Amino acid sequence: MSQVAAMGTSAAEPVEYSLTDSLGKLGMWLFLAGDAMGFGALIAGYGALRLYSANWPNPAEVLGIGLTAFMTFVLICSSVTMVKALSAIRNGDLRGLRMFLLGTIVGGAIFLGLQAYEWTHLMSGKGVWFSGNPFGSALFGSTFFAMTGFHGMHVTGGVIYLLTLLIRSFFGKYSAGHSHPIEIAGLYWHFVDLVWILIFTFVYLL
Repeated sequence: MSQVAAMGTSAAEPVEYSLTDSLGKLGMWLFLAGDAMGFGALIAGYGALRLYSANWPNPAEVLGIGLTAFMTFVLICSSVTMVKALSAIRNGDLRGLRMFLLGTIVGGAIFLGLQAYEWTHLMSGKGVWFSGNPFGSALFGSTFFAMTGFHGMHVTGGVIYLLTLLIRSFFGKYSAGHSHPIEIAGLYWHFVDLVWILIFTFVYLL
């Protein structure tokens, strides 16, 4: 009887793990779906204001396209390291997990530092503010800072999120059989990177 009970207990454990994994992913997907609507509304609002504005400035004349292209490259590289981190822990490689998580965190931090430089340059160097813009429509500054700031908040949250995972990895919280927290964090980070590519395309390039 005890053997049957033990078998039943061991058989139930994978089901519990699978359920936790699925619920975690579902929760993240629901969060990202809501977040996508928020970003979509900001981008759509920006597009509408730009379309009907008679004095909207040319982004190439105001914004640093070269700098932002490098920022985009950094975020894309950070997505690659995030994929590598997940692959490492699925193979039981804790050292690889920590190394690639750290690489992703550094990439996010570099992006935030460059964004802070960009904002400072626009405000102090070119006079572009939330409510003012010497190059044309004042709404250009409002929409630009709203979108890039909202995205920057997400990158900041992602860096803190990944830093927490990195710290927890030193306490043996992850293994080849328990890698779904890293996968869920990867969903968030890839979403943040994808949103930035859209912002870069619609705000800086078009």
